[in-house]
Amino acid sequence: MSAPDTLILGIDTSCDDTGVGLVALPAGGRAEVRANRIWSQVVHARYGGVMPELASREHVERIDAVMQDALAEAGAGVGDIGAVAATAGPGLVGALLVGLMYGKGLAQGLGVPFYAAHHLEGHIFAAASEAELEAPYLALVVSGGHTHLFDVAAAGEYRLIGATRDDAAGEAFDKIARLAGLGYPGGPAISEAARRGDPKGVAFKEPMLGQAGYDFSFSGLKTAALLAHRAGASGEDLAASFQAVAVKHLLKVTRRAAADLGRRTVVVSGGVAANAALREAFGASGLQAVFPSQGLNTDNGAMIALAGAAAMRAGRPPSRLDAGAAAYVPLANVDG
Repeated sequence: MSAPDTLILGIDTSCDDTGVGLVALPAGGRAEVRANRIWSQVVHARYGGVMPELASREHVERIDAVMQDALAEAGAGVGDIGAVAATAGPGLVGALLVGLMYGKGLAQGLGVPFYAAHHLEGHIFAAASEAELEAPYLALVVSGGHTHLFDVAAAGEYRLIGATRDDAAGEAFDKIARLAGLGYPGGPAISEAARRGDPKGVAFKEPMLGQAGYDFSFSGLKTAALLAHRAGASGEDLAASFQAVAVKHLLKVTRRAAADLGRRTVVVSGGVAANAALREAFGASGLQAVFPSQGLNTDNGAMIALAGAAAMRAGRPPSRLDAGAAAYVPLANVDG
């Protein structure tokens, strides 16, 4: 008789989404997502950005209901949980503490292992729901708070080879969408407006031309968008032109890194990875691009459960229950 699957509960409250997911880990197979429930906080829309104190309160009010919804989706009960993983950082400390303490208490009460997960590793392992990740590969994490390019030479070994020098990609999407009056969050708003705009309507200059490394920059695009807006450019043309140059920048840097390091596979994850133009460009790039399924791009609990599953498969020991939350936790050091 084969060993039963281990049901892993994952919790992410790193920012403004309350995410709880369940993943089944068979003894010798790939982890399978059984449930993924997210409560997206709408209270921040009126401010055009996330208000940390409000985010923490929303997590406290919603997390238990979101967990119950995830269990119902998976057809499981609390007693079926065999391990718990929760994001410990990076993120908003107050928000992180809600999910972290909830996860610790649940694990202690059930007497099951607890894993403090790294948010960026969760984003990388979100792609494990689509394909078995076999090193070496590159991992590009693009979201509202992160634009990081990692070289993963071996399983669990991350070397940060490039990052944004200013705004994260998703942050730039939000700011330009707000400037153009397209709404919040900016990613979906830019993507929708770009369908009606001219990608050559605004002459954006591609960032970081001539660099030898693998860094990114988006603040110059934000300034150029402001000047174009003042000059009368339409919101649709701003969206289409910004999206085109941002996608080109992300792809160009990643392709150069892949060529220099001899990598064929690149994992592209994070909220910006949901952008259709980005997916199309990477899909036609000649690289073997692996994207998470659409439901796993933005912050969610299933990706944290998948990171916990990877830790268990690798034989990592469970985390101590006194593990704390941290606003900044590097997954790797910049290669100097």
